[in-house]
Amino acid sequence: MDKYFAKFSSFLRSRRKQGGDMKRLDIFLLCATVSLYKPHEVCGGDCVAETLSEVDASFCHGGLEVIYPDLKISPCSIIPRGQSLRDKMTGEWGPPQVRLTNAEEGKRYALMMVDPDAPSRSSPTLGHWRHWLVADIAGSDLKKGDLKGLVLSEYRRPTPPRSTGLHRYQFMLFEQPADKTLSLSQEESSSLGNWDPQAFIQRFGLGRPLASVQFLTQNPKD
Repeated sequence: MDKYFAKFSSFLRSRRKQGGDMKRLDIFLLCATVSLYKPHEVCGGDCVAETLSEVDASFCHGGLEVIYPDLKISPCSIIPRGQSLRDKMTGEWGPPQVRLTNAEEGKRYALMMVDPDAPSRSSPTLGHWRHWLVADIAGSDLKKGDLKGLVLSEYRRPTPPRSTGLHRYQFMLFEQPADKTLSLSQEESSSLGNWDPQAFIQRFGLGRPLASVQFLTQNPKD
């Protein structure tokens, strides 16, 4: 992208010699070009980037994309400080768009989102906290990021408590067996905390995740 702007700047300088009308056109073209940038793909301004540990980075595989209005999570990342991203994540944005471009049409998928660090990573006495669970997602919809399906647990925004550090919010996508209808037990439905995703996975024979991604964030007031 930097090479592109260098060439574009050179083009503008050559055009400026041609008079006022071309200058107005230059301004229009420059504004149009800048508008093509997708927000927050690169950390800038008052944004402070943080580096994931090797362990946290290794969680990601399979090309799963999680897309919020101003932020795309792919691959694993820490939600940067500044630009109100953490505030929007906890208090404004609803369910993200979730996409897997190589999903197979004709197959069904299941998606879970959990926080294993409730109430904190150092003392996860309530983990895993279930934030979202959707079954019967058609492969054709998943390819487009149109997450239709059977919602077993409504989306709940990340709301890490004050002074508990970074929390991991993990998205795991599974191929759903054709002969299985997924559901939560009465006990599971009664609480979001202390959920055992591994027991759920084993109960329905979901196997290993086809793709997974996570982001880390903490209370925006910390």
